[in-house]
Amino acid sequence: MKLYNSIGPNPHVVRIFMAERGIEMPMEEVDLRAGDNRAQPYLSTNPAGQMPALELDNGDIVTEITAICEYLDESHPGDSLIGSSPEERAQTRRWTRWADLNIVEPLANGFRFAEGLPLFESRTRCIPEAADGLKACAQDKLAFLDTQLATRDYIAGNRFTLADILLYAFLAFGETVGQPLNPELRNIAAWYERVGKRESVKA
Repeated sequence: MKLYNSIGPNPHVVRIFMAERGIEMPMEEVDLRAGDNRAQPYLSTNPAGQMPALELDNGDIVTEITAICEYLDESHPGDSLIGSSPEERAQTRRWTRWADLNIVEPLANGFRFAEGLPLFESRTRCIPEAADGLKACAQDKLAFLDTQLATRDYIAGNRFTLADILLYAFLAFGETVGQPLNPELRNIAAWYERVGKRESVKA
């Protein structure tokens, strides 16, 4: 297998997941800033031009970070970061989906439509007038999640899962692009610090 890697929070999610599961594989760097992900030969690998992509041993390609992480989880021995029972897997997928829709997507698009506009306006449809509202939506949902984390250590319960990896990578990205954590969200802050101390994140 081989991972097509680049800068950005999406590949960061997969790299943390791999480190947490002890998975190693060759990586091929794609220069996202230069737009190499939107040109050949990468478009032959992933016609959508998105990063990252996982090339399997048989040549098949898996894209979308949650699908990549689930494939790696299921295809490698060791403790699952999705869950060992139908209930655990359902809760992980529930909260991963919730975090993706309610925080990750508005945070990322808020960046693309504002600070990241010079990079993205020639690559995808951008809506600059929506940027502030999207950023506010992400903050609203973080405030809701803060109340949920008052009674558990991690997003999907007391297990560290893909949901935590996904959200952490994007909040770390937000810290660097003008969407810092609200210090008043003390449970989120404690969770963020707890996740940041993991060896997989440090790696």
